[in-house]
Order: sequence, then structure tokens, then C-alpha cells
Amino acid sequence: EDQPIGRTHGGPMRLVVPHLYLWKSAKWLTRIDFREGDMPGFWERNGYHMRGDPWREERYSDD
Repeated sequence: EDQPIGRTHGGPMRLVVPHLYLWKSAKWLTRIDFREGDMPGFWERNGYHMRGDPWREERYSDD
């Protein structure tokens, strides 16, 4: 709508990870770490899938 994104909606910039469940995207970023491999975050440590591809129905971990 040709307006800046407000802070309540993740502004000034919003990260969207395409092709993954939306819980894999982040609303507020405080930093970005570049790593050689994947590490489980809060949701992955609590039963959600590491990748989260909706086309493969990877919402929950098989573990």
C-alpha cells in the first residue's frame, strides 16, 4: 500500500522465508548469524520440523 511497515508488524524490514510454513519466518530480528549448518531453535526444540516444507507436510518432527 505504498507505506512503510510499522514496528508492530516487524518494520522497518520484514523477513519472509518462501515455501516454508509461516512459523519459520521471523517477525522481529535482533541479529542474523551465518552458520555452516542448521541449528534447532525454540520451535524445533519443542517438536516442530527443522525444515517445515508445507508441500511435504513437514510441520511436526518425526522424532
